[in-house]
Amino acid sequence: MRCTTCSSGVCRTRPDKASSPHRSTVRVDVVATSPPYPTPPNGPGDGVLRHPHWWQRGWVRYGALITLLALSGLVILALVRRQTGTEGFLVGLGLAVLPVPWLVAAFRWLDRVEPGPWQNLVFSFAWGACAAALIAIVANSFATKWIATSTADPAGADTLGATVIAPIVEESAKAAAVLLVFLFRRRDFTGLVDGVVIAGVTATGFAFTENILYLGTAFGTDQLSGGSGIASVTAATFFVRIVLSPFAHPLFTVLTGIGFGLAALSAERHRVRRVLLPLCGLLLAMSMHALWNGSATFGRFGFFAVYGGFMVPAFALLTWLAIWTRQRELRTVREELPAYVLAGWLGPAEPFALGSMRARREARNYARHHCGGRAAAREMSRYEACATSLAFLRHRGRRGRAGADFVVRERVLLAELWHRRNVARPALEYAARAAMPVPVPTAHWPAYGYPAVPYPAYNPYRT
Repeated sequence: MRCTTCSSGVCRTRPDKASSPHRSTVRVDVVATSPPYPTPPNGPGDGVLRHPHWWQRGWVRYGALITLLALSGLVILALVRRQTGTEGFLVGLGLAVLPVPWLVAAFRWLDRVEPGPWQNLVFSFAWGACAAALIAIVANSFATKWIATSTADPAGADTLGATVIAPIVEESAKAAAVLLVFLFRRRDFTGLVDGVVIAGVTATGFAFTENILYLGTAFGTDQLSGGSGIASVTAATFFVRIVLSPFAHPLFTVLTGIGFGLAALSAERHRVRRVLLPLCGLLLAMSMHALWNGSATFGRFGFFAVYGGFMVPAFALLTWLAIWTRQRELRTVREELPAYVLAGWLGPAEPFALGSMRARREARNYARHHCGGRAAAREMSRYEACATSLAFLRHRGRRGRAGADFVVRERVLLAELWHRRNVARPALEYAARAAMPVPVPTAHWPAYGYPAVPYPAYNPYRT
């Protein structure tokens, strides 16, 4: 924690066991001089309570957003149903929903280290399925018709629309969701994983609506032509879009999410970098999307060449990057939390336990079976999320990337941990003993009475 009597950063401050962490302390010993953290600005307006205008109130903004998404959903539903027919819409809906749970579960698994609010994921999926899909359908249809009427080559207009217009419109529409979360839920958007998850869930929603349209249209074509079985247009469309490339749209938009994630990791003073990185990610997403859409024009085997030679390696590379980033987040937790162990806020076992997904799962199971059922398990999950946020906050602060509310945010997170310590500490101690590879003597921490657990050697003030 940050010392309240000096500006030296984290001090060896042990909170009184019988009191709140905001009250008096037993001992305060300055460990070393840490990098200065930003503090809330002082100005003539400090302490003055300002009431926001009516359009700035939270319920107004959330109400407007929900209304916008609901109207977009109704319009897109009417457009898709008119183009596919009722029967085609139902068939397309039943087939298009198949990959959605798997994709969403994969992104949720990636986000397990510091889970973001579920509201962000719901918004992202709804934006992709409703608003972004509506923008794409209207803009693509208008642009393709305008090109067809302006030139004498309708087939060329379709090709130009698929390879140029569609990637620009669709990726821009999906990127809008990432931008909105980045701007208005900045506290929940702290790095690469957050960008990947928000972008991937948005693209999953968009692909869901698009697959309904394509599969419903294919079913209608089969109804008119009498096609059935494995040779039908519906079966071919299902194989290409659902079996072969369900990750296509998420793969494109994840590049935009990586750009926003890198911007979130940049310091606020690097304004040019924070603007250029998302733009570069968006341009890469558009380029990959254009290459994918144009693969059918590269000859008889153009599609398979692009799929095998470009899409699959790109998917494998981004998957490796996402998993590596997840492991790096766990390492950050193990390296940053020992400073709070020295200050008495956390037990010695907790950095190791919170830096292992296996130990976290063991802690939740222990809390559920020995500390109060599902309510205790939820408290344990909340404790893990707060501790992870605290580690990331300190990590950003030591690198000069924390905002002006660093001290306030740190105190809030420490208070959240302190109020849940009675449930969390026994569970984490058990999880650490169950997950650590080699037993360690407990004599290293006689003052706290917790078993010592190995974690990497750490100097909280190194540069």
